[in-house]
Amino acid sequence: MNRSQIEHLVKNGKFPSAYKFVELLETHISWVILCDEIVYKIKKPVKFDFLDFSTPQKREFYCHKEVVLNRRLAKDIYQSVVYIHDNNGKFEISLQESENTIDYAVMMKKMNPDKRMDKLLRSNKVSLEQIDQIAKTLKEFHDKTETIYDIQPLDLKSKFNDIDEISNFVKESLGIKYKNIIKNSIHKSDQFLKQYEAIIKLRSELGLIKDCHGDLHSKNIFLLDEPIIFDCIEFNPSFRHLDILNELAFFCMDLEAYNHHELSQYFMVCYNKLEEIIHSNQESQLFIYYKAYHANVRAKVSAMEAQKANSDKMDKAVEEIKLYLDLLNQYISELD
Repeated sequence: MNRSQIEHLVKNGKFPSAYKFVELLETHISWVILCDEIVYKIKKPVKFDFLDFSTPQKREFYCHKEVVLNRRLAKDIYQSVVYIHDNNGKFEISLQESENTIDYAVMMKKMNPDKRMDKLLRSNKVSLEQIDQIAKTLKEFHDKTETIYDIQPLDLKSKFNDIDEISNFVKESLGIKYKNIIKNSIHKSDQFLKQYEAIIKLRSELGLIKDCHGDLHSKNIFLLDEPIIFDCIEFNPSFRHLDILNELAFFCMDLEAYNHHELSQYFMVCYNKLEEIIHSNQESQLFIYYKAYHANVRAKVSAMEAQKANSDKMDKAVEEIKLYLDLLNQYISELD
């Protein structure tokens, strides 16, 4: 579907269940339609180096993949894949496929947005007990999920270094200081990966690479009676096949981006009580490196959003780039 068709669906389309309220949200890879009790997520027909939703067949495949993978941690949210029909120019989301099916969507149960963790972090309403619950949920998940051996752990080098692609935009938006942060971080990353190549490979051989969530940050967590962690990476397994330490570092980096260093530290205390995940200074350094890597990724995502945003949203996205590059610079400075 294209943007015009999506707008027509939102304004005049039919949905499987009754509703009074409809709202359209957009990311760089999806349209999300919010109704009263149900959410429909539709993949954009886009293709990037890391993702390919360019055909209806691929979008259908990844819709099914998204449901299966996310039911591991959020089985009550992800209901089914549904079908989008074009009935002579009138669009409908249906539970059944037909000859008029033109696209696909993931149907999800709508959750209370006030319980989303990023909002609670901003208002200082996340408790230590909730952090402990998240640690227990993730430990149980990591114990059950598949161990991955057939990967190249050191492909992090190219993933880290492609931050250079946003250097000119960063210079124009934030000045030469932040372009230099990018340059220095690439240099330090190359040095670190060369120095730590053996331990990274050893951790892979020891079975510490798992089929993880891959996008573990607070916008993807609802804090209910038990935490619900949703929206894992379905479109590229290399983003999901991670060292457990890498996954945990993403979450801690996110907590620190909200200036909750105390929650980040407590989370690692809780996880380490369940299983000692950091045994040495080398592993402690690796954990810091992984935090740097995820700050790097979030800076790149924010840059993608800034370059496509209108002036109001662009200012916010540029501020996020600055936040994540400051964090990146801090973490890189902590490496030996």
